[in-house]
Amino acid sequence: MFARPRGAPLAPGLGTLPTTWLDASLLQSALRRALTQGADDLALQYGEPAGDLRLRLALSARLAEIGVNAPSTQIVSTLGATHALDLISRALLQPGDAVLVDEPGWAIEYARLTQLGMHLLPVPRGPLGPDLAVMRAMIESHRPRIYVTVSVLHNPTGATISLSHAHQVLMLAREHDFIIVEDDTYAHLAPAHAPRLAALDDLQRTVYVSGFSKIIAPGWRVGFVATRPDLVERIIGTKLLSTLSTPVLLERAVAICLELGTLRRHAERVTARLDAARTRSVRLAVDSGCNFVAPPQGLFGWLDVGVDTDRLAQTMHEDGWLLAPGSLFHVPQRATSLMRINFATTQEAHFWRQLVKARRMSM
Repeated sequence: MFARPRGAPLAPGLGTLPTTWLDASLLQSALRRALTQGADDLALQYGEPAGDLRLRLALSARLAEIGVNAPSTQIVSTLGATHALDLISRALLQPGDAVLVDEPGWAIEYARLTQLGMHLLPVPRGPLGPDLAVMRAMIESHRPRIYVTVSVLHNPTGATISLSHAHQVLMLAREHDFIIVEDDTYAHLAPAHAPRLAALDDLQRTVYVSGFSKIIAPGWRVGFVATRPDLVERIIGTKLLSTLSTPVLLERAVAICLELGTLRRHAERVTARLDAARTRSVRLAVDSGCNFVAPPQGLFGWLDVGVDTDRLAQTMHEDGWLLAPGSLFHVPQRATSLMRINFATTQEAHFWRQLVKARRMSM
């Protein structure tokens, strides 16, 4: 383990909120309520294949708030959003199938799909959404089965798809008969009115995925899939073959957080704190001679530092800093001057002074 400089954030490229921003009392209270309301008995048996009904009813109400119409019968709980994405891939794809993905995008999703034997088709992702010309050319050449995308508060750029791009992506899906898997992992950090593809499409050619580890705690592996009825059965069947069921106690606790509004209030506090952190981080980044490739939004910023960020990351690591160089977010990995920053962990001027120093050494 490397030493961390005094007063420095844990990791400027961190993929989650700092632990100090999370609310342990919210978790404790929800678990106590779940236990006193009988969830301890439910936890001694297998859960329902689709997941705890009370959670699915609460999720249905939550989705309605962001314009996604999904009754409880069209929702399946999972062990986090990553498990949800894995279930969808296993239920809907065969090895060798072509899959459209955002580039830059999430390295774990690239690796997971590659391990399953899928042929990845990286579509350049800009501030307004995917490059539609490139997407159309790839579709016509390779006939992909699905498109996996983070449409709102995209990782790593932080960008949100425009309504125009969303409409055109949905038109391409209908024209060429593929399914869009919308990963809304950062839903609780985004405005309710952000354009969700699943809301515009009414879950006809979309599969909606989200979870709670980014807003409650990374260890709370509760996620879900919402989709049309015929795909629900296939996803439940795949879930039964993978985990059989999901933890009722944790699902019931999340349901209680949703029902009582404690999760909503926590998310509002986190979002307000993140807004302030982003303002400070952006000013420090710009003052350090860096440029944002996409307008700063959400948890992440996609930053051009002007030097190879693999070399920069190595130099910074030697001084106790963990960066997220841009090569991690490309298929295949390649040298780039871009990197992801976490606005919550880049508010200290000391980090930016160190980055400027390391950048000079990397030139």
